Amino acid sequence: MIGTLNRLAPHALSLLRIAAALLVLQHGTTKILGFPATQMTGVDLTTPPGIAGIIELVGGLLLLIGLFSRATAFILSGMTAVAYFLVHAPQSFFPILNGGELAALYCFVFFYLTFSGPGPWSVDALRGSTDA
Repeated sequence: MIGTLNRLAPHALSLLRIAAALLVLQHGTTKILGFPATQMTGVDLTTPPGIAGIIELVGGLLLLIGLFSRATAFILSGMTAVAYFLVHAPQSFFPILNGGELAALYCFVFFYLTFSGPGPWSVDALRGSTDA
């Protein structure tokens, strides 16, 4: 059983990267492309939410396909840390009270991907990149 789990671990890593990318990508698509329409739709691109939207859109796409994965994950980790400390932390110390659980979790998932790489299902792996 453990041998099977160990053998499948790289594939689970790719699934984690893809799922995280799709989830952060939707933040970028609603802010920048207006889809799906949410209360975040239509932000000014020169504001912090607009800049975050650009990073989410571009970073989400790059991470989804697994291209420049480690650098992209590092940038996304930093962006979500900044989002946590600027938006959520001032409301309360506790993430459960300040609504920042998702930003904190994104931060650590992307930070992990910075060190682990994208897994085998990625453009980086196909290229034989040191980023994989």
